[in-house]
Amino acid sequence: MTEQTHIHPEAAGSLALAVIASSRTPLLLLDGDLTVISASDSFCRDFEIDPADARGCKLAELGAGEWNGRQLNAMLKATVAGNTEIGGYEMDLKREGRPPRCVVLEAHKLDYADSGNVRIILSVLDITEARHAEKLKEALLREKAVLLKELQHRVANSLQIVASVLMLSARRVQSEETRIHLRDAHQRVMSIAAVQRHLAVSDLKDVRLRGYLTELCDSLAASMIHDHDQLSIVVQADFSITSAEESVSLGLIVTELVINALKHAFPMHRNGRIVVAYQATGPAWILSVADDGVGMHGGGVVKPGLGTGIIEALASQLDATVHTASSHPGTRISIVHA
Repeated sequence: MTEQTHIHPEAAGSLALAVIASSRTPLLLLDGDLTVISASDSFCRDFEIDPADARGCKLAELGAGEWNGRQLNAMLKATVAGNTEIGGYEMDLKREGRPPRCVVLEAHKLDYADSGNVRIILSVLDITEARHAEKLKEALLREKAVLLKELQHRVANSLQIVASVLMLSARRVQSEETRIHLRDAHQRVMSIAAVQRHLAVSDLKDVRLRGYLTELCDSLAASMIHDHDQLSIVVQADFSITSAEESVSLGLIVTELVINALKHAFPMHRNGRIVVAYQATGPAWILSVADDGVGMHGGGVVKPGLGTGIIEALASQLDATVHTASSHPGTRISIVHA
């Protein structure tokens, strides 16, 4: 059997006093009546209390009474009774004529042979500056969010102005080739504006693709389809969530492919529909835009140009590849991230 070592109460009390006196952490040694037996120099210095006034003073009467908290007293009494210990209790310390302090308290009952003389060690950590820094950070984030919304609003207005200028120019020029190029530029500016408008609603957080693509395609249909009984755009997407940055590329790819299908897949007022689909399995996903138009052999897919270059560049940013295939009828273009 091992022999149990007992510390004499007087020795234990002297040891506790020595620990309190030498501590760099603000500490109080309390008895069972919550009277201060000893206070560390760091405690007295940090909380502006005279060491001579602290010894023999009730905790509730320490300083100007700022330590007289109902909940704190209740927890300390429970600690004296051995029912609990205080760990990480945060409280506001308010003293008249001085700025409020935020402190974190921990209290432990000393365990030694003299059970008749209860001793409690109370440690105090001042986190006022940390809390102030957190509040300042939150204020800066709110200010950043306000400025970002204002920037998004101005960008949207600027894009609308550019689009309007391009459309006016298209109406005034005599060259049909120039008119086509200006209209293409107008449609691309409008597609970027649509992406920007929908992303502004998400506050640059993670984007739910199903709702995002549906709103985007509804916007494209409203601006480019004159007869909705003749042509329609359908979105078939799962409930995937992606980052705002990635959704920008996906949205621009969709607008380019939808615009291309509307321009080339349905000549001579042909009826049909465009299906935008997105499915993900883990990190792998497929985005596709399919139409039931005239198909590649009927002129539905034009020779590589600006739109094709934009799609390939955006797909490359997403580490994805572009695949084009006949869907009988029509054409299906898929962006595959394996």
